[in-house]
Amino acid sequence: MQLDAIDHELLKILQRDATLTNKDLANQLHRSVAAIQERRRKLNDLGYIQSTVAILDRNKIDRGLITFPHVHMNSHTAEILIEFEAEVSKFEEVMECFQMSGDCDFILKVSTANLEEYSNFLRDKLAKLPNVSRVNSSFVLRVVKNITAYPI
Repeated sequence: MQLDAIDHELLKILQRDATLTNKDLANQLHRSVAAIQERRRKLNDLGYIQSTVAILDRNKIDRGLITFPHVHMNSHTAEILIEFEAEVSKFEEVMECFQMSGDCDFILKVSTANLEEYSNFLRDKLAKLPNVSRVNSSFVLRVVKNITAYPI
């Protein structure tokens, strides 16, 4: 399905503030409330909008340390990779998991309260997973840019 200019604008606005009502969106886009409601429903149904969430201040909820472990596996069979993905997805500390090309097999985004908590996560969870051969961790020193909106 091809999106038109109104769909694009609607998605741009919703990426910035998904709490806007259909009436607010209709006013901004110069369309009827019913038309916006239908477009929004269509974008949800077609999977353009995957979810609507609140983005929290990690420091206020005691998740101040962000770490990017680069995980190296000792085997690369489909079964082993699928098992790793399933197991790592269960860890509440893991915010994102990407299978990579290049130097490492996976890069994770891990959120913990502090270095001690990350160390416990690494030792007691991540390093204990089968076929993990090495983990190199990079720690966020300062956030320069952090957005969730894709350019459309």
